[in-house]
Amino acid sequence: MNLLLVEDEVRVADFILRGLRAEGWMVTHAPEAEAALDLMDQQRFDVLVLDLMLPGLTGKELCRKLRARGDHTPILILSALDALDERVEGLRIGADDYMVKPFEFDELIARIEALARRSSRFAEAPEAVLQAGAIALDLEALEASVDGTPLELTVKEREILKLFLSKPGRVYSRERILNTVWGASEDPLTNVVDVYVGRLRRKLGGHGRRLQTVRGAGYRLSDK
Repeated sequence: MNLLLVEDEVRVADFILRGLRAEGWMVTHAPEAEAALDLMDQQRFDVLVLDLMLPGLTGKELCRKLRARGDHTPILILSALDALDERVEGLRIGADDYMVKPFEFDELIARIEALARRSSRFAEAPEAVLQAGAIALDLEALEASVDGTPLELTVKEREILKLFLSKPGRVYSRERILNTVWGASEDPLTNVVDVYVGRLRRKLGGHGRRLQTVRGAGYRLSDK
């Protein structure tokens, strides 16, 4: 997926860029609306993530300009302006979705994915049970098992397992796991991810070795 982030606050932009790129997505950053317009003249983006309070041309003005010239790129407004009239106006001027800061990073990812699916007229049916070999997680009953034997997992351990089972073989960075399971407010320097992955390994018993460390990248659940 190819995304354009329009955000002038350096710290916020850096946080979002690192998280989205950890998903394996291509993300281009524009600190102001004028630069975003130039970029959108040069290439196509799947989703535009747009702050409203920008220097010079505002996010609302950018949104209006894009729609006026017939650009139908899905737009997700990400703003600290949380009043109802602001959200309503944002949607009425052409945005497809509106999220308020501060936000949960996993929700941001889910909303971006939803906009991309809607744009391409594609939707996936959710699975009731996630499984990779002998390891399974029933999403409705919230029960995990190995070789049919139930596992006693904490909520966090179950959420980590769910993430790995959603795409076996995929490498998930510590940052991605932290954002998904604990949210964006957790200290990114903490070793809580390593601790919980270690606990999950032990509970998986002989299958714990399938939860592999990828040096310098993160963790993955081997699909073999």
